[in-house]
Amino acid sequence: MQASNDETQAQTDNLLSIYRRIIEISQQLSTTYDLQSLLRKIVIAANELIHTEASAILLMDEASGKLRFAMSSNIKPHEMDEMTVPLDGSIAGWIFTHGEPRVIENASQDPDHYQGVDDRLSFHTRNLLGVPMKTPARVIGVVQALNKIDNQRFTDDDIAMLRTLASQAAVAIENARMFQQSDFIAELVHELRNPLVALKASTTLLLRPDLPGEKHANIIRTMQFETERLIGLTDDFLNVARLESGRVQLEISSFSMHHLLEESAQVIEQQAHDKGITISLDGDDHHVAADRGKIKQVLINLLSNAVKYNIPQGTIYLNTGVMNENGDRYLQVDVTDTGYGIPAEHQKNMFQKFFRVPTTANMERGTGLGLTVCKGIIEAHSGRIWLESEEGQGSTFSFTVPLSL
Repeated sequence: MQASNDETQAQTDNLLSIYRRIIEISQQLSTTYDLQSLLRKIVIAANELIHTEASAILLMDEASGKLRFAMSSNIKPHEMDEMTVPLDGSIAGWIFTHGEPRVIENASQDPDHYQGVDDRLSFHTRNLLGVPMKTPARVIGVVQALNKIDNQRFTDDDIAMLRTLASQAAVAIENARMFQQSDFIAELVHELRNPLVALKASTTLLLRPDLPGEKHANIIRTMQFETERLIGLTDDFLNVARLESGRVQLEISSFSMHHLLEESAQVIEQQAHDKGITISLDGDDHHVAADRGKIKQVLINLLSNAVKYNIPQGTIYLNTGVMNENGDRYLQVDVTDTGYGIPAEHQKNMFQKFFRVPTTANMERGTGLGLTVCKGIIEAHSGRIWLESEEGQGSTFSFTVPLSL
């Protein structure tokens, strides 16, 4: 009897210790507003509490209607960007749709197990526990704990702990998102202020009766430039807002990518000519299934940047090629310049809102939102966008879009 009591007390003490740790973790989550840092803390906590080989967070991507890996203890960041899980035919999709936890003791025998991720990572999922991430208003994603250590089975306590962690995490993620949105608005106001100040100063100067005639024309040109900058900034802001809210509507059609590349190159032809830059197009022509207007918007943005940050008498190379991803066929488009290149420490930030490379920020003035818009458009097409660059050797921006069937 004494041994039984001692064992019961040990289990109770262990459970109390675990819940104290959950409270500590919850306090950490509630004071973390950087989303990536927050997600990293959640997967570390899941591994620690449930004693598993790996854990992952999948969040709903409103643009694609799929679950996207936001953080994982066993997937590299650049690999996560490329991975989505469908709602139909996956365990995570079932958990998200039903809003209930699920335990799978033998993943290989479960018809709902989505094998695509395992195949891509060369990872064998033996068993898993998944729970929905719920806020008071909705389900935002799924937390999964994979492969219980020492081949143990998941227990009711495991389910209760992961549900508690997921609930705390969901609220923390929504708070972090709202904080980032308010930060976005603050950045926008800051960016709007600069051209408005320039316009105010220009109108003040124009009212001076002693203003020389040649100065008058210069001020008018400044006002035109700052007005166009304001229009570009507000347009990009609205595009980002629509993409992030999932309100963007795609008008999918089949069209020749080479024709669109030639058309887009014509738009920036004068800009390139002024710097003595030539544009070269190579690769086989293919038809893609995409929103032609929005892909043109991406191309013009990438081509304009390739001109801005190129050297005089430089070259822009446009290239296309077919690639396979997760059993689907995509067309990859590369936009390569012979310009200044991007330092390695800044490359990971290139698609963030308002980011400008410090060494080139004063060379050309833009909104700092163009690449963010490009990323949103391409991901809305279930494609991906990335860059490769070496300082002093130029840059290549690449994206993929689905081929027409």
